Amino acid sequence: MTEVFIYDHVRTPRGRGKKDGSLHEVPSVRLAAKTLEAIRDRNGLDTKTVDDIIMGCVDPVMDAGAVIPKAAAFEAGYSTNVPGIQISRFCASGLDAVNLAAGKISQGADDIVISGGVESMSRVGLGMSGGAWFMDPSVNFPAYFMPQGVSADLIATKYGFSRDDVDAYAVESQKRAANAWEKGYFKNSVIPVTDQNGLTILAHDEHMRPGTDMQALASLNPSFQMPGEMGGFEAVGIQAHPEVERINYVHHAGNSSGIVDGAAAVLLGSKAGGETMGLKPRGRIKAFANIGSDPALMLTGPVDVTEKLLKRTGMQLSDIDLFELNEAFAAVVLRYMQAFDISHDRMNVNGGAIAMGHPLGATGAMILGTVLDELERRDLNTALVTLCIGAGMGTATVIERV
Repeated sequence: MTEVFIYDHVRTPRGRGKKDGSLHEVPSVRLAAKTLEAIRDRNGLDTKTVDDIIMGCVDPVMDAGAVIPKAAAFEAGYSTNVPGIQISRFCASGLDAVNLAAGKISQGADDIVISGGVESMSRVGLGMSGGAWFMDPSVNFPAYFMPQGVSADLIATKYGFSRDDVDAYAVESQKRAANAWEKGYFKNSVIPVTDQNGLTILAHDEHMRPGTDMQALASLNPSFQMPGEMGGFEAVGIQAHPEVERINYVHHAGNSSGIVDGAAAVLLGSKAGGETMGLKPRGRIKAFANIGSDPALMLTGPVDVTEKLLKRTGMQLSDIDLFELNEAFAAVVLRYMQAFDISHDRMNVNGGAIAMGHPLGATGAMILGTVLDELERRDLNTALVTLCIGAGMGTATVIERV
């Protein structure tokens, strides 16, 4: 099969996903178009040679509807011969967009594909597209449906993570993200979002709270105790996992991923495609996999899909230099490190979504770019990128630096 190379990647800053957030007035299509413009301009792309644009978008309705990557291509001034497709695998949509592009290139169907994702959570609220998973009893009964935060608290309870454990992880995420920004680790990949006059709207991740400490987090009440206890979802979790007598509610806004707006794009291609464009590869897609996992725990899919991917590739954990796991909730990452006995100095080394936020459809592409940059900075070779997913799934991708 044809090798698949990563030639470049960009992302917007993450704007606070509220009406007072800096990116609230920027429609989803414009966020996506900004990344397409940057990929084109940074690499001197002749857009007529782009075979496809694949973008993740979890709630493709309202501003974000109607095949947003094709709409973004129009706005960005791409050739009209470039098609587009949007996909959703919930939180892993951006990474699955990369994987789908890699699959097409590896089979010789395409030579140059731009993948990534976009989500404007301040304009299109979480869950606006609806769905049988949480609305249809014939589906949510066998799926042990519950809010993801209750599942995160179930994970913390089952695997022994205390409130101090999850809060300490969150404090470290804030410190690492602040350090990465201060030292310029993101400067080559984060593109400012500008208005029609070229004036900068946002150039820095807006959700961060670098002064966060244990005392500040201790003042926050658990966010998911009420739906767990009053909404009956704790009983659902215990029914699925009767070894748990009661759920210990430890997650809150400070140790969970932030709701934000943002977009990302990754330029992928074959060797021949890159040579035609005069591009130099930065990384290689080595392997990827998806899996369904325990629907009640819901967020432990990264453990399962990593085991599947390592088995398929014949790799060992020791072959991986850096791990990047989306910080949906602190317990998700703590469980992953516990399951594989991974030290924190190899995991999310520049912070994650607890500090910077989680723009659902874009996050997977963002964290792939983050860890590629870090492989280059540290002169390392291999990274594994993974995300937990609603309804109990996992996606993972192994990349190598070129």
